Amino acid sequence: MLYLNNIYKTFNENTVNEKLVINNLSLHLRQGDFVTVIGGNGAGKSTMLNLIAGVYPPDRGEILLDGESVTLLPEYKRAKNLGRVFQDPMMGTAANMEIQENLAMAYRRGSKRGLKWGITKEEKALYVEKLKTLDLGLEERMSHKVGLLSGGQRQALTLLMSTLKQPKLLLLDEHTAALDPKTADRVLDLTQKIVSSNKLTTLMVTHNMKQAIMYGNRLIMMYEGKIIYDVEGEEKKNLKVSDLLQRFETVSHGSFANDRMILS
Repeated sequence: MLYLNNIYKTFNENTVNEKLVINNLSLHLRQGDFVTVIGGNGAGKSTMLNLIAGVYPPDRGEILLDGESVTLLPEYKRAKNLGRVFQDPMMGTAANMEIQENLAMAYRRGSKRGLKWGITKEEKALYVEKLKTLDLGLEERMSHKVGLLSGGQRQALTLLMSTLKQPKLLLLDEHTAALDPKTADRVLDLTQKIVSSNKLTTLMVTHNMKQAIMYGNRLIMMYEGKIIYDVEGEEKKNLKVSDLLQRFETVSHGSFANDRMILS
């Protein structure tokens, strides 16, 4: 479903602030893979997601999505095939619009717009059905402004919006990092439910090693723009946080890039 072949990305090239962020990165995802991605700050995790989403192009290399090269496609042309949830709960929704209006925008992603009634009765029924799966009571608040929702409610809504049209690839960029632990666990459970029931190919970036081990069928660790560890199946199931810490300590020569990885 996804091929990243020999990707390079440098920021601030030919300046004193030049930084090689992605260094000859190759990654292949099968359809239905749920891959968790861990690594310290500056490892290239979010940059990798931005390259896949088309926020900026790679300097070198090729990106294939479902057999089609999207390397040079702009972000808006890739949007119909991608779902994305950001770390900030405020980024995935329009605060001044109603819950049903946000869902309607997501439902029309990648489709042509015309001069017809905004939200049909059939669509409303669909939105109610989908909102019920969140078990947050939002189906009773369809006409409420999204800005009135809590961070956890908005993130759950964003997750639903990003998967409403069955994307070929779902990108989750630390989508529970800004939430309190209890709410984060709830959103992660919803994530697991939605991904598994729809068999979505998913990349989930996280700093939390327990989450990385617990969720998904495959785990990759990044360091200095490269993948230094790729594990799946029974080997992944048997992993412990101490195993990941030891591996990261070895490759980073004993210098942890981010204390949050230990605290997680």
